[in-house]
Amino acid sequence: MISNTASLSNTKTQKKTDGWYADYFELVKPRLLSMVLLSTAVGFYLAPMGSSLYTFILTICATALVGGGAMALNEYWERESDAKMFRTQNRPIPSGRIQSTRALIFGLTISAIGFLLFAVRINWASACFAFATSVSYLLIYTPLKKITSLATFAGAISGALPPLIGWFAAGGAINYQALSLFLILFFWQLPHFLAIDWMYRSDYARAGFRTLSVIDSQGTMVARQMVVNMSALFCVSLLPTLFLLTGSIYFIGVFILGICFSAAIVHALPNLNERAKYVLRASVIYLAAVFILMAVDKVRW
Repeated sequence: MISNTASLSNTKTQKKTDGWYADYFELVKPRLLSMVLLSTAVGFYLAPMGSSLYTFILTICATALVGGGAMALNEYWERESDAKMFRTQNRPIPSGRIQSTRALIFGLTISAIGFLLFAVRINWASACFAFATSVSYLLIYTPLKKITSLATFAGAISGALPPLIGWFAAGGAINYQALSLFLILFFWQLPHFLAIDWMYRSDYARAGFRTLSVIDSQGTMVARQMVVNMSALFCVSLLPTLFLLTGSIYFIGVFILGICFSAAIVHALPNLNERAKYVLRASVIYLAAVFILMAVDKVRW
């Protein structure tokens, strides 16, 4: 207990001496933002039309601004809830390192710059999808978290849109190939979040969130949703090859990955208290491997 307390004290001291730039960097949730940027890059790369390196760099920069702005605005919105949860109480706003008004201005400013960059320097299609991602995350998912466990599905929609931002930034058209990318990210997020949800259910309850793990203290519905959505993910993950976006290497690889991810979930279900963390780790490995397979086995046009 003493060592843990000392460690926490050292962490707080370190955060105070890191400088204001480190606090603003933390405000945009860099780990979550990096996943948004990666999925956007994959969507850009897979688009059949293709585009220039210059457009790719602009797309990543604009996505970072819009995504980072949305993360900052989310932290502004949930600052009181974050202060109640052990997992988030040391974030920049609840810890007092950044004033809430400054966080609001920062989030709005970089979001506006990002939208402007999409609209003026890239194209309106990508700008619209970036806007839809931000709005669905902030105005639908965030407020619904305290109302219904169905908010998870709204969050999955906003989290599945970034590949389409990259797809349309590269000049791709609305078709089944683009839809397959959306569906993979959508169904992947559900078991991924449910694992997090179960691991931090007491924190979510303390903050007043109506997540599935808070409602289902026994874990029966959580387990059922993990299985159902993993089954859907297994099926939709095969679509890119069926829609001629990827080749046979991807098809075989993602089939094996689906079996492994499913096995990790099945193994965790009898004891979610101890094994939910394994589902979380498996989900991250799964998605990274899927992206690698897509990049390696893209069908050349």
